[in-house]
Amino acid sequence: QVQLVESGGGLVQAGGSLRLSCVASGNIFAINDMGWHRQASGQQRELVAGITRGGSTTYADSVKGRFTISRDNAKNTVYLQMNSLKPEDTTVYYCYAYSGNRRSWGQGTQVTVSS
Repeated sequence: QVQLVESGGGLVQAGGSLRLSCVASGNIFAINDMGWHRQASGQQRELVAGITRGGSTTYADSVKGRFTISRDNAKNTVYLQMNSLKPEDTTVYYCYAYSGNRRSWGQGTQVTVSS
């Protein structure tokens, strides 16, 4: 089993930046893909960005060119650098990790962007 702990959320003005971090523990040797989803109130959870163990990345169209995902396998950590933030980026961000076919979730971190 994998446990995930996120940090780095907060309040920022439009145009600002935040960096989210997610540290994995537990059965870390089985982890392959990691990434971030977000879920606004009343909406489905959507993929923001994902990264494979080898470093291949994927992004939602809405964040391409503004967000960058990276990971440090030695530290069992995945990061989400968020630049040029917009009010519509406001929501809870959840880290995920796949170990085999099993996906684990973090508890979520709130990102609020003021206009």
